[in-house]
Amino acid sequence: MRKFNITVNGVSYEVEVEEVANNASSNTVPAPVAKPEASAPKPAPAKQVESAPVVKSVPAAVPEGATIIEAPMPGNIWKVSVEEGQEVKAGDVLIILEAMKMENEILAPVDGVVASVHVAQGASVNGGDVLVSLE
Repeated sequence: MRKFNITVNGVSYEVEVEEVANNASSNTVPAPVAKPEASAPKPAPAKQVESAPVVKSVPAAVPEGATIIEAPMPGNIWKVSVEEGQEVKAGDVLIILEAMKMENEILAPVDGVVASVHVAQGASVNGGDVLVSLE
């Protein structure tokens, strides 16, 4: 066994390493023994960050024959710009989806009336989740 001092992130460790022969193969790998030295500074404790509350999607049934608008990628609903019963034209902004630090406008693909809104502002969605259905 050989002993070494190794410093990782400002913390010094004394480790023992076993040297094996070049051609020798072993089925077991000895676990490293790490002992922090008494004089090593202690790392600062990790700060706990409070996370924002998770808002779930609003459950709603998709009407039969409706045009379904799905989330193109995972993200958070930044803003819902339409309400049920509202008339929309192709290209109107329905929802703003925040993903990868960018605001993505989810547009109406066709003219129609909003049959149901399946998400609420602040909700987390996955790619393929139903956002809005149009009649």
